[in-house]
Amino acid sequence: MTIKDLAKKCGVSVSTVSRVLNNRPDVSAEVREKVLDEAKKNHYVRNDAARDLVKPQQDTMGLIVRGADNIFFTEVMKSIEDAAEENGYILSLRQIASDGDELKAGAKLAKSKKLRGIIFLGGRSDYKKEEFEVIDIPSVFCTYSNRFGDLGRGSFSSVGIDDEAESEKATEYLINKGHRKIAIITNGKNDSAVGEARYRGYLNALAKNGINEDPSLVVETGSYDLYDVYSSVRSLISSGSEFSAVFAISDAMAIAAVRCLYDSGIYVPADVSVISIDGIVTSRYVIPSLTTVSQPKRDIGRTAFSLLMDIINGDRENESIFLPGTLIEGESVRKI
Repeated sequence: MTIKDLAKKCGVSVSTVSRVLNNRPDVSAEVREKVLDEAKKNHYVRNDAARDLVKPQQDTMGLIVRGADNIFFTEVMKSIEDAAEENGYILSLRQIASDGDELKAGAKLAKSKKLRGIIFLGGRSDYKKEEFEVIDIPSVFCTYSNRFGDLGRGSFSSVGIDDEAESEKATEYLINKGHRKIAIITNGKNDSAVGEARYRGYLNALAKNGINEDPSLVVETGSYDLYDVYSSVRSLISSGSEFSAVFAISDAMAIAAVRCLYDSGIYVPADVSVISIDGIVTSRYVIPSLTTVSQPKRDIGRTAFSLLMDIINGDRENESIFLPGTLIEGESVRKI
């Protein structure tokens, strides 16, 4: 019996049988049991010698990280690296600036390294069809999804949280604590990326609770640089606009905001409450600890790699996977 015969008996692909026999984790328990049972009943013996003759010396996946100084990416990158190692893949990493072109960087890396597939960690959310055509190997957007461009849903794959929904959750948490004058700190409300999606969630929560948006409470920093965040919050304070709470679209931004408030004689949460999104480790150790919507960082990384593997093996089509965030109550929010 060949591996093709075994796959046909089980009603699955040859690549799925291969993953079961190589004890890879990205197979359901039901399929694994079925394949192993059929292999035992039919006395299937794996031809390791033939497999070794045709197997490339190494399989390489690409990882393009846009904005490598983003603390949030650290744990996601580690989970992708772990998944690659467990599945016998070499990971080729390329880090680019936060304003870099990840698609061009990915296309260049794919050609130079002969990649099997590529994961984009961090990037824009408004790719046009002609831009995306430079990527001619399987790929997955990790931590974000294309929702502002003209790519059809079946033409790309992504794994991350639903930024709009999770931001709405964070803002509603503040509203349920009695806050109505809520400032938002974002890199840009029209950036066609995470900033815009999270700004929309903020607006959704206000509208659902009958609160009109106050443009003076929308703080656009222009970047994720902590100095820019600090300076922008300083300008908000100097403007005299009244606010009892702040929603920062990232934990790092929130930490910079708390410091600026403190330096201005405004204490968190006694004077102003602060909530954010990401759940980076640092958020638990700052004073006060942050209340934050934590992203499932390791699950995001592993799911992205597993999805990429399935696409490469022909077991799945392109799809967008949204994983839920978890609200972690710290010490930075009080009820009023």
